[in-house]
Amino acid sequence: MTTKTVAILLFPDVLMLDVAGPIEVFSVANRYLPESDHYHIVTLGADSLGVRASNGIVMQADQLAIDAPVAYDTLLVPGGPGAYNDRHPQLHDWLRDAAQASRRYGAVCTGAFILGEAGLLDGHRVTTHWHYLDRLAKRFPKARLETDQLFTKDGKLLSSGGVTAGIDLALSILADDHGKKLALDVAKVLLVVIKRQGGQAQFSPLLPPTGQGATPLERVQQHVLENIQEPFTVEQLAELAAMSVRNFARVFTRELQMTPMEFVLAARVDHARSLLESTDLPLKTVAFRSGFGSTRHMRQMFDKRLGLTPAQYRHQFG
Repeated sequence: MTTKTVAILLFPDVLMLDVAGPIEVFSVANRYLPESDHYHIVTLGADSLGVRASNGIVMQADQLAIDAPVAYDTLLVPGGPGAYNDRHPQLHDWLRDAAQASRRYGAVCTGAFILGEAGLLDGHRVTTHWHYLDRLAKRFPKARLETDQLFTKDGKLLSSGGVTAGIDLALSILADDHGKKLALDVAKVLLVVIKRQGGQAQFSPLLPPTGQGATPLERVQQHVLENIQEPFTVEQLAELAAMSVRNFARVFTRELQMTPMEFVLAARVDHARSLLESTDLPLKTVAFRSGFGSTRHMRQMFDKRLGLTPAQYRHQFG
């Protein structure tokens, strides 16, 4: 049953768009392909044939996973609250067998949590929606997380960031199977681009949440955020924390997983992003108010961290 069969796993509280997005890609592709090359799409219920999605709509699976074959051309596990809030021990053995027997398998969005439960992420490069990356890392520490990729491919294992990145992943599968032209034709029908600029960082904040200023490090973070136009040095920040420069840099990096100056630059980028999203200020003014000193420096940091120029970011999100 492996030939051209795409299997999608359904479970309670699944995110419907994670299911529908990839299915539509393969369905539209069938319009362009000869019948002998059509993708055969099947849906598999984790516990029952009637599956209520997180938006309340009930979907009807073709068959139960435990009664279904394990070998497919492509097996995809979508995400949703039911993926990361619930446990699925009844699927573990079946998923491990299916991963071994199928040509490729993977997760859309937080479907990675279900694969992780079955031990299928250990030692592999994987991504998920930016909001759940930290949670995935803590739950499956043996996985090698890619934090800024819209989708990843590591051997047979595929994974994608949130929601619409499942469409990006499916288009990439089309390109692998039938060439870039077919993927481009399908993308045009769906009114999406075949390759988006930038990664997940353009959608997510670059900084972790700050506390209430109760600790020296939190006070330093708040000071930077409240005085973002000022120039900062590690020495100045260490003085604010009443710590030696060496100890401050070591403790800050350990606690926040970034150096003090990396924090300052990330804070400047986030502040600039907010201005680009909410105002029509000239780029020179945005750069000045964010502490970059010049539009050139701001452009360099945006390109390095987001894969977009400030002008491109404003065009997409402003």
